[in-house]
Amino acid sequence: MKKRFSNLWFAFVMLVFMIMLSSAVFMMTIIFIIKRFTIIEPGQFHAFGFLAAVLLTGILTGTLITAVIGQKILLPISRLREATKEVAKGNFNVQLYENIKIEEFREMAKDFNKMVQELQGIETLRTDFVTNVSHEFKTPITAIEGYAALLQNSDLPAEEREEYAGKIISSTRQLSMLTNNILKLSKLENQEIIIEKTEFSLDEQIRQALLLLEPQWSGKQLDLEIQLAETGFYGSEELLMQVWINILGNAVKFSREYGNLSVTLTESPQNVSVEITDTGIGMTPEVQRHIFEKFYQGDKARASYGNGLGLPLAKRIVDLCGGRIIVSSKPGQGSTFLIELPRG
Repeated sequence: MKKRFSNLWFAFVMLVFMIMLSSAVFMMTIIFIIKRFTIIEPGQFHAFGFLAAVLLTGILTGTLITAVIGQKILLPISRLREATKEVAKGNFNVQLYENIKIEEFREMAKDFNKMVQELQGIETLRTDFVTNVSHEFKTPITAIEGYAALLQNSDLPAEEREEYAGKIISSTRQLSMLTNNILKLSKLENQEIIIEKTEFSLDEQIRQALLLLEPQWSGKQLDLEIQLAETGFYGSEELLMQVWINILGNAVKFSREYGNLSVTLTESPQNVSVEITDTGIGMTPEVQRHIFEKFYQGDKARASYGNGLGLPLAKRIVDLCGGRIIVSSKPGQGSTFLIELPRG
């Protein structure tokens, strides 16, 4: 780095020197022309000699000052150049010195450090995403391979053969759901606005979502309390259906048998609110802080229920709608999800 900085500094000093030297040559040429063609009387020419001496002294002094000051001016640029090369190599731990007197360079260093921090965060997310996706794919693929190998046994009883085939189908569905959720979330993360909007009945949509989940909640014999105000809504019908399926699905999954599931829809001139409350296992404050992170599964008991993409997907959709999700929960006392959506 020192060698490269020296080259840059030397080039800067030489540039200034050449500019000043060119000015001196120009002035000397003017003096020569004046003397050659006797534009000024010889007795008055001593003034130009003095001017030339002053000019040469100025060149040397200016070059010396440039050499001293240029070192301080060019040092931040040289550091930025080297730091940029480190970032290009994938090193996101590099930081620039920010306590610089020149405001422009100080702001440049701060902006660069912020950029590197953002890149470091993105790289961490990317690494975690790849690791989690690999893990989530590995489990069902291993199950499929294992049960397929067992099915190769020609002496396998019909009952076990049917059981193993069912396990394979279940694992393939898990893979399909994981792939679909990853694709949907990836698409929504790169989307800033919702284009396809229609007017539809929000209360009827929530009823349809509950009907789709009927095998799950009836299997646990949950007591449903439904209070849905008749509500028209202008938005993405397809995306919002995904929100209700994911959040209601979670509520059913983590509810105990013979528990309660409450769904309430209210509206105001400004927004609509949907409150979904279950009497399930609940969440600790730590889990609540992370439930909208991709692949997060704070409770190991939840790991078999999904892949940690349902709630992040629901939140991203709500965010795109300009709304918000508020979660309140206590371990063993169930959870409440409040979804607020502004009217379009």
